[in-house]
Amino acid sequence: MEPSATLVSIPLLNPNEPEARIVSLVIQEGQFVEQGELLCTLETTKSTAEVIAEVDGFIISLQFSEADIAQAGAQLCFLASSEDWRPEETQIQGDPGREMDNALQDQPELPAGLRISQPALKLAQLNQLDLTKLPVGPIITENMVRELVTQPNRLDVHESEFDPNALIVYGGGGHGKSVIDLIRSLRTYRIHGIIDDGMSRDQSVMGVPVLGGSEILLELHAQGIRQAINAVGGIGDITNRIKVFQLLAEHGFVCPIVIHPSAVVEPSSKVSPGVQVFPHAYVGSDAHLGFGAIINTGAVVSHDCYVDDFANISPGALLAGGVNIGKGSLVGMGVTVNLGVTTGDNTRIGNSATVKEDVPENGIVRAGMIWPE
Repeated sequence: MEPSATLVSIPLLNPNEPEARIVSLVIQEGQFVEQGELLCTLETTKSTAEVIAEVDGFIISLQFSEADIAQAGAQLCFLASSEDWRPEETQIQGDPGREMDNALQDQPELPAGLRISQPALKLAQLNQLDLTKLPVGPIITENMVRELVTQPNRLDVHESEFDPNALIVYGGGGHGKSVIDLIRSLRTYRIHGIIDDGMSRDQSVMGVPVLGGSEILLELHAQGIRQAINAVGGIGDITNRIKVFQLLAEHGFVCPIVIHPSAVVEPSSKVSPGVQVFPHAYVGSDAHLGFGAIINTGAVVSHDCYVDDFANISPGALLAGGVNIGKGSLVGMGVTVNLGVTTGDNTRIGNSATVKEDVPENGIVRAGMIWPE
């Protein structure tokens, strides 16, 4: 089979603002990415959007760097089936300005607030979809349009007003049960239902109905549900938890902070969206919790600690002052991390281990071990 490639273009976020700044570029030439992974984050004067890989592939012919200004319709890169694939000269968009002129000439007037990628727009036009019926808020991708083409009745769902008290729980496993009890303890939110790709709609978890899998997120957004809790714990492999956050963002959902009433979070600490703090946990002065971090039951995050995005601090773990836990790391149950220690990204610290010195990126500290040996 001949190698193939998919063009990734800069989407038009706002018809009145054809340029966007690349505020975060998380890919590099030759890197392999999977479908659903984040490629870059764009920012205009009115909005921020993420560009997601719509297929698996190797990054080929990357045209921009972080902080560059990119015009809608310009080539970001190709996603190729082989790392040896190279585009022909005619495929490379060497003049973004000229490409933008062509894109604007062919660009239809978009409904107010609609955000759609160029591949998605082309597919929508090819299938003569009514753009006014596409949901406003989430970034419409090619895969989402393909779902709407195969299930046209979903276009009949009319956009309703945002319900500030409603939310969904994504994941119906053990962590999902803990999340349900945490939400109920707040007496603030109404759990609309559970989203789980591995459960059937006739099931329920602790009295909460399973609504379906990720395929109904667009429909829920159109019904006015805009908040979600990521209940995929990611023990042993954080990848699926991160993908759920990306999926929710792509469909226009936000992840609120949830803190159990019995937990103590000092007012000088900084807590990011998507953080979950469970019963009897403690977060100390000037501590920082990154996006989507979990501080589980009875865990202690002392003063001046930095827990990076997606990190999971398990029940009973103790972080002394000034500890830095890297992005996507797992700190097991009953772990003790000494004063000022730093762990790199994606580290794994087994249950009851004692960490006295820094742990490198992707490092593993075995259960019960004293690090270093």
